[in-house]
Amino acid sequence: MKIQRLEEITCLPDFREYSEEEIKMAYALAKSAFTADDLQRYTELDKGVSADDVLAEMEEAQKQFDQGNA
Repeated sequence: MKIQRLEEITCLPDFREYSEEEIKMAYALAKSAFTADDLQRYTELDKGVSADDVLAEMEEAQKQFDQGNA
């Protein structure tokens, strides 16, 4: 069994039931493949979008919706 990164996957395999032993092996392989670089993605803050920008976009969408229903 080989754990593949998302970038490596070209097609999805056929669905099948896995035994408890196979599932344990998959978890062990995934855990061992998880690196410090992978963890780093989850420790960095994302700038995100300001609430003012979201509110302005929602108000504009509401105006367009109201004009279409008038």
